[in-house]
Amino acid sequence: MNTRIKCLLLDDELPGLTYLRMLCQQIPGVEVVKAFNDPMKLLEESKELDFDVCILDIEMPGFNGLEIAQLLHNKPVIFTTAYKEYAAEAFDLDAIDYIRKPIQKERLEKALQKAADKLQPQLAPSQFVQLNTSQGKALLYFNQLLLITTSDMDKRDKLALLDNGQTILLKNISFTQLLQLLPPDQFCRINKKEILAVKAVGFFSHDEITTNIPGPEGKPLQLVLGEIYRTGFLQHTHAR
Repeated sequence: MNTRIKCLLLDDELPGLTYLRMLCQQIPGVEVVKAFNDPMKLLEESKELDFDVCILDIEMPGFNGLEIAQLLHNKPVIFTTAYKEYAAEAFDLDAIDYIRKPIQKERLEKALQKAADKLQPQLAPSQFVQLNTSQGKALLYFNQLLLITTSDMDKRDKLALLDNGQTILLKNISFTQLLQLLPPDQFCRINKKEILAVKAVGFFSHDEITTNIPGPEGKPLQLVLGEIYRTGFLQHTHAR
């Protein structure tokens, strides 16, 4: 997701809540604002919290998830439950989605994408992505990023070049994963080993790109435009 979606989590069982939080943290673009195991505490604190969607269990002592959803003042909800008999009631409340336990990451990601699509007019585009680097987690701002290349030391790692000349070693991430995280209108893959920011393109020919990135001896850096990536690259440049 290129938009960032803020979530509240609610499950009265701590192991389930911990597992749900872990899954959310593995999905790019998802921020867990706060996790609750007490429905009353969520109701009390939600008025003061900035969130886009609530992911909540249905079967809980006291208030159940359906009742909580009605009290959240029209905030979008995603229900999680081990029981299928609540599905009709959940959708009567215009729930974003209804996920059966045990929750699978791919199923949760699909539900959150639905939420992001529904909330798109209200959500500001994300300006950065959080990635694992050789020095720990780092925020990579899209407007600072010029080029991503495969590391010579380990092909699973990538080198990110920023506009201040700094390079950051991104750990164990594929180009496919990166392209899912980067704004598609700002970045494109140009060959098997490189992703280039569209703004870094200076001139190009059939098989070569001259960038506005300083290269050896101060001359503009030149990169290969791979044949199978040419069509996608041309679509990006025509859209400028």
